[in-house]
Amino acid sequence: MNQILSTPRRLTLALVVAGAMGATGAGLVTNLHTSHAALPPAAPVAAAPAGYAGVTAPDFAQITAQNGPAVVNISVTGTTKTSYNGGGNDDDDDETPSAQRQPHGPQGMDPNDPFFEFFRRFGMPGMPGAGGGRMPQREVPMRGEGSGFIVSPDGIILTNAHVVKDASTVTVKLTDRREFRAKVLGSDPKTDIAVLKIDAKDLPVVHLGDTKKLAVGEWVLAIGSPFGFENSVTAGVVSAKGRALPDDSFVPFIQTDVAVNPGNSGGPLFNSRGEVVGINSQIYSRSGGYQGVSFAIPIEVAERVKEQILSTGKASHARLGVSVQEVNQAFADSFQLDKPEGALVAGVEPGGPADKAGLKSGDVILRINGQPIVASGDLPAFVGQSAPGTTARMEVWRHGKQEELTATLGDANDKPAKVASADKAVGKGQLGLSLRPLQPEERREAGVSGGLLVEEARGPAAVAGVAPGDVLLSINGTPAQSIEQVRAAMAKAGKSVALLIERDGNKIFVPVPLG
Repeated sequence: MNQILSTPRRLTLALVVAGAMGATGAGLVTNLHTSHAALPPAAPVAAAPAGYAGVTAPDFAQITAQNGPAVVNISVTGTTKTSYNGGGNDDDDDETPSAQRQPHGPQGMDPNDPFFEFFRRFGMPGMPGAGGGRMPQREVPMRGEGSGFIVSPDGIILTNAHVVKDASTVTVKLTDRREFRAKVLGSDPKTDIAVLKIDAKDLPVVHLGDTKKLAVGEWVLAIGSPFGFENSVTAGVVSAKGRALPDDSFVPFIQTDVAVNPGNSGGPLFNSRGEVVGINSQIYSRSGGYQGVSFAIPIEVAERVKEQILSTGKASHARLGVSVQEVNQAFADSFQLDKPEGALVAGVEPGGPADKAGLKSGDVILRINGQPIVASGDLPAFVGQSAPGTTARMEVWRHGKQEELTATLGDANDKPAKVASADKAVGKGQLGLSLRPLQPEERREAGVSGGLLVEEARGPAAVAGVAPGDVLLSINGTPAQSIEQVRAAMAKAGKSVALLIERDGNKIFVPVPLG
């Protein structure tokens, strides 16, 4: 599936895998302070509103006692590439490290400094490599730790793919202190799920739950090895369900406020009945540590991937063949939608499943197989969890009315999902462009059959992100083949217009509110 991410860079940098940490615990800072000042008298407790029954917390101790023995600690060793100046960069350009690797860092910086890993990863300000620039690289030893849980008495274990990424050896440690060398049966980066196998029998197992029955506000509990502290227990509530994150995954995440830190990755998330409903995977953080927002992979996603890996050795995902953008209020106004929902199709892969189904740039996908598409991320999450060859019935908004299209989904083949950049697609102001027809050689160079070249962007168009050199392809879905067509489209425009722009081989929609 070829989706284009439309999330600000600061959010992408803030999404941190709650993954393996260096074996020495670099970056852990303890600063405990206890106040002995007199506490003010407690305020009287207000009576519960009528109709609300008293709610008690689940028995966390019982859940832990029953399930703790099935939660394991995972240690990995291997090698990874780091730049010669220590400002590491992985080959895959992933913004989130697969492990908190610590042997090398910025020159002169204490590895125990809490900002060591951040500057090792993204570079010191003002130094070569800062901001993720490429530097000469070399392979260095890597160590890390994570968590996992046993789902079969014969030694099948689930964990995160990023926990075992780049690992040459994987060691599983049980709560009874036995250790086993594990084999990685398969790993799926798109869902961040890995399946391990250890040579053991009659092992304790967890019981799996159903996230459809999981309610926002419900108690949940995590067991894992944060910072290497094995079988640590933390609890909280479900904050939201079906979250789409800017990490190229096909996962509708469960958001919680359960404390999750480096080393918790791959550990189970339990509901109040002691059933596993998710696998702790990521956190939202500006510090690299827990700040109240964590994300878990629904257990149904993990189960589906596990069964595929056990059967075929790999996981497969479907592909629709579109790039999409978020529908904001300006787009909703431009396309005459009642509210800003759906996935706006910015580009269609030639010859792909969407192209064959008749999907076009400017269409807004509202539903797929009856499931509402509220945010653009809902689309790749749904398609990615479908099997190649599946029939997808889509409700599409086109030219102010609803249509139905049917596509046969293709195979993702591990193609990266992409999203149109919101930084270049959203702005404020009113339309103001100087346009001219493209010359034949300019059309060939741009790879388009028509459109108008932007010679000058001023005022509202410039603020919206339109720049000289862009090619204007359409306005509110109407092709821009001539100045007359642009004027006719503008005469029919409402409070804003949606410009389809071709830039550097990519097509993006730019909403321009009109004054």
